[in-house]
Amino acid sequence: MSNNSQDIRVDFAEVMHGYVSAQATTFADGYAQGDVNGDALALHVSVAISDLDAFLTQSQHAGSLSGHIVCPLLGGLCPVQSGAFRLLPDTADRDRKVMYYQVVACTPQGEFFTFVGEKQVQHDAVLDLWHDTTTLYVNVFRGQVDPDKTAQAELWVTGIIGLDLSDFIRVLRTLRVTNSNGDASIEGLARFGGFFAGKLWDVYGPQVPPAPNQPNRRYAKNTTEGVTGADISVHPFSTADGLGLQLTRFSRATCDDVVLIVHGLTSSSDMFIMPEHQNLVQTLLDHEFGDVWTLDFRGSCRFPYNLERTRYTLDDIALFDHPAALAELRRHIGPQRRIHVIAHCVGALSMAMSLFGRSVQGVTSMILNSVALTPYVPRWSEIKLALGPWVSDYLIGVEYYSPSWRRQPGWSVGKLIATAADMVHQECDSPECHMLSFMWGSGRPALFNHANLAPETHDRLGDLFGGAPVHYYRHISKMVRAGHRAIKFDPSNPRYAALPDDYLTHAAQTDTPILLIQGQDNRVFADSNIQCHALLEKIVPGRHQLRVIPGYGHQDIFMGKNVHLDVFPHLIKFLREHCHD
Repeated sequence: MSNNSQDIRVDFAEVMHGYVSAQATTFADGYAQGDVNGDALALHVSVAISDLDAFLTQSQHAGSLSGHIVCPLLGGLCPVQSGAFRLLPDTADRDRKVMYYQVVACTPQGEFFTFVGEKQVQHDAVLDLWHDTTTLYVNVFRGQVDPDKTAQAELWVTGIIGLDLSDFIRVLRTLRVTNSNGDASIEGLARFGGFFAGKLWDVYGPQVPPAPNQPNRRYAKNTTEGVTGADISVHPFSTADGLGLQLTRFSRATCDDVVLIVHGLTSSSDMFIMPEHQNLVQTLLDHEFGDVWTLDFRGSCRFPYNLERTRYTLDDIALFDHPAALAELRRHIGPQRRIHVIAHCVGALSMAMSLFGRSVQGVTSMILNSVALTPYVPRWSEIKLALGPWVSDYLIGVEYYSPSWRRQPGWSVGKLIATAADMVHQECDSPECHMLSFMWGSGRPALFNHANLAPETHDRLGDLFGGAPVHYYRHISKMVRAGHRAIKFDPSNPRYAALPDDYLTHAAQTDTPILLIQGQDNRVFADSNIQCHALLEKIVPGRHQLRVIPGYGHQDIFMGKNVHLDVFPHLIKFLREHCHD
């Protein structure tokens, strides 16, 4: 009898069941809608690891899948044509691993589809090992899809399936570890079990906080080297409340359709001209949008306005910044040319407030990422939004929060906060990344999926993001508590009398078409744009569009290394739909 590990194979079977929806675009919504509608999905698969030695030594820890899927939404019983399984390979996050299931199957009607499921194994809640290792987040795409290009594919159904205790016991009963003669292999079982337990210990066992890295600055701060073949000019302007702001123009050719791009809070226009990937400005220029502008409003880290204890709200941005920017833009391009706006995060929320609040006019189309008029945030974010401003102003006395605090010389309250964030966030060794997760959203990391970022981007987060005062958080918190609606912060203040108390008041009369986009893994504004689209559909059916990008979060929609392939084609398509000869 041979005891060589290369002759040992592992087999086991799993049955996971849950609910999915063909209308939803997030996992949680798919499960909830599927549960209500009775749209179940069950995955019946056999996992085969034919060579234990290769499985243990190769980084992907891969096996094969066979079996079938049962789902009425997919036509019934769908045989698996081919399948791959990966058990706890390392990911782009230091403290996260996945159990990955990917199969190509065929419906009874002969239509092929690709099923992609992941169990997210990350110790980010108390006693979460059972949930993490038994919960499979599912996307089903039409056709045979490259699993690395799901963001470009057509999503068919989505939802969540999993194992209950009886299912898990069944898995254990089907586990077979055998040698080349078909006999049970105790040595193989021990090696496989040790591998599995060791990987789980890596995630759920005690961890030593990572040492902060010391990245080298490859690109100059505020560099424009990411845009080529364009004349670049800077256009300062002033707001009615006395702030100096800035537009930057990237001009290649005369074009009747002008695009204005707006960043989010704590970032700047730099996020759209990054040299380490095919950025948005360069992409627009290369697709014959020859006149592209970026705006740095008062929330930009290029200005000092965020490094003091201000009382600015989103109403100030909506009433003063965006109207002044569009007026300055019109001064240069004239009254006849069409303006299209692409905006992100707080820039998108405030731009939607300007449009629906009627402080800006003459915009042909808008693309708004992550949030528009219905802010939803994770539960932990609600707590931070409610308590953070009070703690900051009245307990610890900090003027603003900065992602760069950890690298400050000496000691300060800010550096202590950043050090505490380092203790909690062990997914990477970037203190800036940890602080950004503390400042925004809920997750490890919160703003993006690490796998989507180029290393150069991750290394220069301190250049791309700056400090943020907390009063903006109060306004967002008020919106969340007011039923997830964009509302005025202080209706009694005559300074903002030109704005509506509720920014959805004129939704039916606002005829600018909007593309609402968001990443399926958004951990900052959750499913805000999905909810906004559903609400606007009730008010003005068919006027606005929604696009959810699988595999993306909040910031990586614009800053990811492959966004020119995964995200920007959707934006270009929408812009062209609203360009008129």
